[in-house]
Amino acid sequence: MIEKETTSTFNKSTGLPRKRFYRARAHSNPLSDSHFPVPLSPSQFDYSLHYPQLVPAASDDDNPKRIQFADIGCGFGGLLVALSTLFPDKLMIGMEIRDKVSEYVKERISALRTTNPGQYQNISVVRTNSMKYIPNYFEKGQLTKMFFLFPDPHFKEKNHRRRVISPHLLDEYAYTLAVGGIIYTITDVEELGEWMKGCLENHPMFEALMEEELENDLVVKLLTSATEEGQKVARNGGQTFQAVYRRIAPPL
Repeated sequence: MIEKETTSTFNKSTGLPRKRFYRARAHSNPLSDSHFPVPLSPSQFDYSLHYPQLVPAASDDDNPKRIQFADIGCGFGGLLVALSTLFPDKLMIGMEIRDKVSEYVKERISALRTTNPGQYQNISVVRTNSMKYIPNYFEKGQLTKMFFLFPDPHFKEKNHRRRVISPHLLDEYAYTLAVGGIIYTITDVEELGEWMKGCLENHPMFEALMEEELENDLVVKLLTSATEEGQKVARNGGQTFQAVYRRIAPPL
């Protein structure tokens, strides 16, 4: 009798979850209501659940460990994984609204921690709507890097209010970023690239990085290679449009 091969959600050779079991729609409507728990304030966010090896349970306000990198709309977590070993002393969080995709990232991180003892303890993921709840997760000036990689372009003009980069939302991002913190954006849609660059250029609390700074920033090199979307664009010979800006002190 021949036994039927069981279909596993994990790859036996790598121990990582298979993406095909976690596929979802490319984008979600950020203006619709979703049902997931949201901390009432940053102090209510339980770090010990996300970084158990680095942050002890019931840690108090004096605990020096705080999230510093936020990947907004993190997709399948490629950037988080790449950044984890590049900045092992920084806590990072991916924020993803799609349930299946966020579940994949959670399983991916768990598998990486199991197969690489001592590594990938500094990254985690949360299912949330970052366009609504950024202030629920981060204190003023807490973050040093924010990432917006290949966001939904929302092509129709009536849907531009759904774009994750906008003058109103930049106010919130500026609040959570420390002075000197950096916002990284990239897209393969030229019109969206111009939109994001324009929003950042016209905001009084951001300034563009100089060309030399971009060339020396190791993170910039990951924007096109670390994510599934970036790899797809590269395979197809597509063009990308970046806007990388620094949070500056408010004008006097």
